[in-house]
Amino acid sequence: MKTIYLDNNATTAVAPEVREAMLPYLTDLYGNPSSMHTFGGQVGRAVEEARERMAALLGAHPDEIIFTSCGSESDNAAIWSALQTQPEKRHLITTRVEHPAILNVAQYWERQGYRVTLLGVDNKGRLDLDEYAAALSDDTALVSIMYANNEVGNVFPISRMAEMAAEKGVLFHTDAVQAVGKEAIDLGKQPISMLSLSGHKLHAPKGIGVLYVRKGVRFRPFLRGGHQERGRRAGTENVPYIVGLGMAAQLAGQHMQEERTQVARLRDKLEQGLLAAIPDCMVNGDPENRLPNTTNIAFKNVEGEAILLMLDQLGICASSGSACTSGSLDPSHVLLAIGRPHEVAHGSLRLSLSEWNQPWEIDHILREVPRVVAYLRSMSPVWKDLESGKKQFML
Repeated sequence: MKTIYLDNNATTAVAPEVREAMLPYLTDLYGNPSSMHTFGGQVGRAVEEARERMAALLGAHPDEIIFTSCGSESDNAAIWSALQTQPEKRHLITTRVEHPAILNVAQYWERQGYRVTLLGVDNKGRLDLDEYAAALSDDTALVSIMYANNEVGNVFPISRMAEMAAEKGVLFHTDAVQAVGKEAIDLGKQPISMLSLSGHKLHAPKGIGVLYVRKGVRFRPFLRGGHQERGRRAGTENVPYIVGLGMAAQLAGQHMQEERTQVARLRDKLEQGLLAAIPDCMVNGDPENRLPNTTNIAFKNVEGEAILLMLDQLGICASSGSACTSGSLDPSHVLLAIGRPHEVAHGSLRLSLSEWNQPWEIDHILREVPRVVAYLRSMSPVWKDLESGKKQFML
């Protein structure tokens, strides 16, 4: 049974070109990039070439790129630096729908005595710019708002929000883990102070990320030690993964139009087919401003976990929300924030595509998901009562 993978917001497969680019640095080219000899120097040049490729994708300068271990480290480093370089400021602004890598860190700093503002969202997951403007103050050390939501796919007005922060002299950070490679980002034209990304969301391996820090923004290292990354992130560089991320960045730039057209068409076909075939279901999030690869659908009177388990038996990989909270029995904090009742939030399914998905896979899912939902509802006492009530009303 062939696996059909629609959980690309959790992680992506490593691209063959990325794997091939990495292999020499896992075998023959094993030198330390900080060494003075030629053998290490050629490895150092590979790191700098990867830095240039990453910068090109983001519209940044190579010196503004810091390689990290993951998006979570980048998020932590951005918040740490903003607070450490501005000890007189004691206020953070973020949103109720952020990834745990931001929300849990904000909660930590709140326990240390910082004031944290969590911006709300409406029933489509959209932010209120008036609420945001009112929250900005002279005491605000940092605004951290995700570029695009990992669960429902909403793309937020980051450029405008960064401009509003800059007008107040406030640093602006965005967790762009889900957006890089899907949304056109030009940091030369956006007043974003810092940006985080993770390689495994754009067909690089797990364990490599980036923190962009705009020139002129004061930065204090989160990890201290050696001189690596121009003194901004200690530790011997993870050369094979850095090289792989550089190749992934180059591929992402080449395939972005395909992501925004072909993938979006498959996503729309999948979403519209499910809505037409299954009664009492709805799209979570903002269908007008979202990532081209993501749909999140709530099915009433059925458990999302049960759907996932049955789909897994059919070789279909999907998700009920963030992979970082998959061990929790609580409903998605994102879906609760947009006003979904607990029972509806529990019955939601996130389907996230990539350019590797094929039309036949969508056709197969459109056959299987309605059958799974119908079967699960047939065993649900709540659904049986509702159906009985409908029949009596019709009589």
